[in-house]
Amino acid sequence: MSKIIASAAIRGAHKIVTRAENSLNDAIKQYGADKVVDFPNTGYFLPVIYGMTGMEVRTLSDLRPVLEKTKGLLPPVPAEHVWAPYLGHTLDAGMATLFADEIIEIIKYLQDPVPYAVMENCPEEGDFWLGAADDVIMRKRGIEFVDGSAPGFAAIVGAAPDSKTAVKIARELQEKNLYVFMSSETEGVSFAEQLRSEGVQLGWETRLVPFGKDISATVFALGFATRAALYFCGVQAGDFRRALLYNKNRIFAFVLALGEDKDAAPDALLDDEKYAQAACAINFGFPTIADIGIPEILPTGVCTYEHVVSGGTGIAHDKIVGKAIEVRGLKVQISKVPIPVSFGPAFEGERIRKDDMYCEMGGNRSAAFEFVTSRELADIEDGKVEVIGPEIDEVTEGKALPMAVWIEVAGRKMQADFEPILERQIHRMFNAAQGVFHMGQRDINWVRISKDAKKAGFNFKHLGQIIHAKFHGEYGKILDKVQVTIYTKKEDVERLREDARKVYHFRDERLGSMTDESVETFYSCTLCQSFAPNHVCVITPERSGLCGAYSWLDGKAAHQIEPTGPNQPLIKGEPIDAVKGQWKGINEFIAQASRGNITAFNAYSMMEDPMTSCGCFECISAILPMTNGVMIVNREFPEMTPAGMKFSTMAGSVGGGLQTPGFIGHSKHYIGSRKYISAEGGLLRITWMPKILKDELRALIEKLGQTDEKLKQVLKEYNVENFLDLVADESNATIEDEVMEFMQQVNHPALEMEPMF
Repeated sequence: MSKIIASAAIRGAHKIVTRAENSLNDAIKQYGADKVVDFPNTGYFLPVIYGMTGMEVRTLSDLRPVLEKTKGLLPPVPAEHVWAPYLGHTLDAGMATLFADEIIEIIKYLQDPVPYAVMENCPEEGDFWLGAADDVIMRKRGIEFVDGSAPGFAAIVGAAPDSKTAVKIARELQEKNLYVFMSSETEGVSFAEQLRSEGVQLGWETRLVPFGKDISATVFALGFATRAALYFCGVQAGDFRRALLYNKNRIFAFVLALGEDKDAAPDALLDDEKYAQAACAINFGFPTIADIGIPEILPTGVCTYEHVVSGGTGIAHDKIVGKAIEVRGLKVQISKVPIPVSFGPAFEGERIRKDDMYCEMGGNRSAAFEFVTSRELADIEDGKVEVIGPEIDEVTEGKALPMAVWIEVAGRKMQADFEPILERQIHRMFNAAQGVFHMGQRDINWVRISKDAKKAGFNFKHLGQIIHAKFHGEYGKILDKVQVTIYTKKEDVERLREDARKVYHFRDERLGSMTDESVETFYSCTLCQSFAPNHVCVITPERSGLCGAYSWLDGKAAHQIEPTGPNQPLIKGEPIDAVKGQWKGINEFIAQASRGNITAFNAYSMMEDPMTSCGCFECISAILPMTNGVMIVNREFPEMTPAGMKFSTMAGSVGGGLQTPGFIGHSKHYIGSRKYISAEGGLLRITWMPKILKDELRALIEKLGQTDEKLKQVLKEYNVENFLDLVADESNATIEDEVMEFMQQVNHPALEMEPMF
């Protein structure tokens, strides 16, 4: 082990702990010891401190014992560079640094104004640092670490030698689908500021996340990792060993320490505080790769990823990402798409404003649609991509034009049921191209292409090449041929749109007629078991996956594509309780897939043996005993609920593969299902939900009310066409007593129903 790094890390830890102590003393003097402190919209207190020690910090006074524990971890500052054959003192210094970082950062949230944007994406103007990720972002982004679309993250500390190099490093990380967490600075300049100066969009949607310019903001990256262990894997607060091992083995991350300056000594750029942050990362099994010629740690034996790597003179910027991936043992899979712009999930959140747009199709400005249809193998030519009508070079800048994306596919295992599933992937695939914006589907889609993409040589034909490459890459087991024709003449688009609409209507009618009783096979989803080992989703025609991303047909298609994958057909078998939704075959699979931890579940009940949840659910339904009903809260709602808990607090009880009677996680779509808690009375039990969710459901009902036969049947059965008017929200009820008063005013049907208990 490098004695220079150990000594510098310990010195840095002492400096940061002293800073934390001074900051705490000043805060108590200014605000008082009883001042409440918390990171906005998170149920995990201060996540690193809570996860590693179990200590719940609610007020400034609660930070006193934390500070004492932190000081107790500090090794003495060595008088000189003393060699040791182990990392113990360095690791202790790193953990003390993390606790001190978190104390410093939580006190910043008492400032007025708060130094962070407290939002998902960076504001257009002014300060753009985002600070701690709230629990909504944690769950929304966490599923990407589950399904592999985000194989890991890079925590960048410092700055590149210039902004052009910063952009190249960021783009390479994005193309490898990695998140980029940014903090700290080098000689007053940060990596995030360098990206911003080049017009790069920052925020969670583009996976370029600027946490803070201060060195202490590095804790937000490790806080994200700690919360992943607590939430998705069910690690108990205070079980630091499991939390650290979980991150070492499951969260593939590394640190890039940047600050190259050929004319400066390494210690002038990578100071003691940065060495201390590197020691923080080593605790988690996250190696540090530096572009500075610092001493290395290259451990062997029980250590796997606890490295500091510089190659002696610093890793070159064109090789630093590859070196980091190599050291961390990260497996990155990239399907090369033959287009002239960067491509990857990191670009899916990119926004193209009107001033940056070269042209657009659809939206409210022109007719547009996208359509997938099956053909016989002999009827189409694989790889044929044709544009019929004006190409982008023939379009005036700023113009809106019609567009039809007509996709013909063929394969021995292709089925008509898979067509809408493939269609839904167009949104994700188009958005993955840098400089392309896509929204909606079918005949309500909207596409924009940026000026920069056009300048790089991107054209309409490349949209077809994206589809061809990605359909083959992801669905090659069911597809043998993919042919794409893009129409940009108004008369062609309007003519073909009518043909497509007939098929859309036919699909809706067919899907609307499917019920749980009409099939003998359900589908499992164990995708989230990498985070929640005991959780098993059972997807039925009338209950989609709780993340909202998988329907019964999706499960069927996924099994066809990957027969040994996480979506397996489940034969229902003999019914045990048809009302509650329990079958012998389903129970047998759940017992086996959960390793005996869950032996039975009811598909239609939330009060008795409900289905487990992983943590990626869109909504939580929770019983409100006084109302004889339930409330539903969606993850976008950050405020307190009538249950006396925020979404984040409830999620900690419901997630992690737990079976919690009275609480279930589910998708938004499930609310409109005939089977929504039907064992307890269904829709009529809903007594409260946030207004934002109510408005979303109201719009959905209005949109689908004329075409969705299943939804119309649900509303007719319950005689509650206007049931949303009977449901309270935060504008008229914030506590359970107020929900009850509202119910009495509107004569809510739950008042007359049988008791839920």
